[in-house]
Amino acid sequence: MMNIEDQTSGPLPKEIVRVLIEKAHEAKNQAYCPYSKFRVGAAVLTQDDRMFKGCNVENACYNLGVCAERTAMLKAVSEGHKTFKAIAIASDMNDEFISPCGACRQFMREFGLKWDVYMTKPDSSYEKMTVEQLLPRSFGPDDLTQKKIDTPNE
Repeated sequence: MMNIEDQTSGPLPKEIVRVLIEKAHEAKNQAYCPYSKFRVGAAVLTQDDRMFKGCNVENACYNLGVCAERTAMLKAVSEGHKTFKAIAIASDMNDEFISPCGACRQFMREFGLKWDVYMTKPDSSYEKMTVEQLLPRSFGPDDLTQKKIDTPNE
């Protein structure tokens, strides 16, 4: 199992945050959501400053759909990037900041706890939290190496 160390790089420059949020809103325009009509876009920033965009992709078999956050991260990982600085998430909700679902929070956690999540509104305002704040006391790769009790083989 891969062990990804948390990479805290300090606060991102405002211009980088602005571009990351802009890319998330661009990605939202590619969403395939004929059932929910709920467009979501995401843009993830890798440790080496590359950005990958993703959108939600629904499926008639509802549980086979993929969220925007996971799409962006899957694209990054498939290109060899496994450490992240930040992710921005965008939707069309005006009254609330878009927040990642539980599955996306757990997926993000696989790649560390100390990176930033920018939850936005259509006007590009945002609320920032870390993965750790969104998923406290989480289960991750290090837990798989913890000592376990001995159990008799059946």
